[in-house]
Amino acid sequence: MTETRVGLLAIGAGPANLALAAAIEESGRPDLAEQTMLLEQGPDVTWQRDLLMPWARSQVSFLKDLVTLRNPRSRFSFLNFLHDQGRLDEFVNLATFNPFRWEISDYLQWVARSLERVRIRFDSRAASIEPTRGGDGTITGWAVTLTDGHVIRCRDLVLGGGRDPHVPEVFGDLPPERIIHSTRYRTRVAALPADAPLRAVVVGGAQSAAEMFMALHDNLPNSTCTMVVRSVGPQNYQTSKFVNELFFPSFVDRFYDSPPEVRRQLLAEMHLTNYAGMAPPFLEHMYTALYQERGLGTPRSQVRTLTEVVGARVEDDEVVLDLRDRTTGKVEPLRCDVVLLGTGFAQRMPAMVSDLAERIGLSEITVNRRYRLDLGEPAWGAVYLQGVNEATHGIADSLISVLAHRSQDILDDLVARQGTTELRSA
Repeated sequence: MTETRVGLLAIGAGPANLALAAAIEESGRPDLAEQTMLLEQGPDVTWQRDLLMPWARSQVSFLKDLVTLRNPRSRFSFLNFLHDQGRLDEFVNLATFNPFRWEISDYLQWVARSLERVRIRFDSRAASIEPTRGGDGTITGWAVTLTDGHVIRCRDLVLGGGRDPHVPEVFGDLPPERIIHSTRYRTRVAALPADAPLRAVVVGGAQSAAEMFMALHDNLPNSTCTMVVRSVGPQNYQTSKFVNELFFPSFVDRFYDSPPEVRRQLLAEMHLTNYAGMAPPFLEHMYTALYQERGLGTPRSQVRTLTEVVGARVEDDEVVLDLRDRTTGKVEPLRCDVVLLGTGFAQRMPAMVSDLAERIGLSEITVNRRYRLDLGEPAWGAVYLQGVNEATHGIADSLISVLAHRSQDILDDLVARQGTTELRSA
């Protein structure tokens, strides 16, 4: 077993930790940057790897990149990326704030390659995390064991791998080869025979479900596809500019300082700004495509609204879904070959965070304003959580909108802690 020692280890090389890496490189602390490592389970940095359809767009303005709202002069900005790639004039000519998703992914890869001091270790997946303790029992840091047995020891740890995919319990008895979650769409669909006349069912009414529904027309051209939506129908995101101010980084303070019951009310009121909805242009395109199919007499797709899946099983090598009409209560079977889940992510804490909390002996998982986990005791080593703090930091916590400012918050806390010789309590 081999070991590596670093000062700061950030698990996941997605937007959250890349934004932190950029902030560290620009902090004027080369010592901190050179002792920082990002751990990435994939072979490269690719954003939403399995939903990179060529036509899919980001729903967030390019100005909310990894750095601009923190430092508009940063060399890591999206505009500097376009300039470096020789595409700035053409992008400006598009007259849009919403780049293609593949373009954001290319930008993230460019940022990763542009880091001069912070290291990224690819093809490395964390299997377990253990606290390391001094002779007096105080937490001095963390030991992260990789799936290949290698151990990385660090003083401070950042968990930024995102939430776990949500697979509703009703699908629990289906064999894994019959279910495709949106996080695995392109990989899994590419393994299917492209010319097979498959019957596909997409479950969900939000952006990821709709994108899979439309992509199947290209990826499986001889297939038929049914989209099952529990609500009255696919809906637009709430895009009021007044409501969008709740995604300002400055709103985090106001939300964090609110009583818990107010936070819960606000999250419920903001649900359609980020969940259970779609970008208006894409929803328009989807409806038009279905209209064209019906008008031209070549219908191969349908959207079943006010319908929920109440049972799922395999019979005679077919998947049978029991669909209940919410208006009549009638249940009828729908036979298909594969089920695609646009059901998002589990709202519970990711398994990696929960497992670590259990090893430390925490009864609950809470973070302070600067995203540092409350360890319940003074400690030299700290843990920061990125993208899983909606309950305390607002609905934008899992989005790109706040990455630049959140990186500065974490950086400020890191520097303040490393500048003291006293034990610091989370």
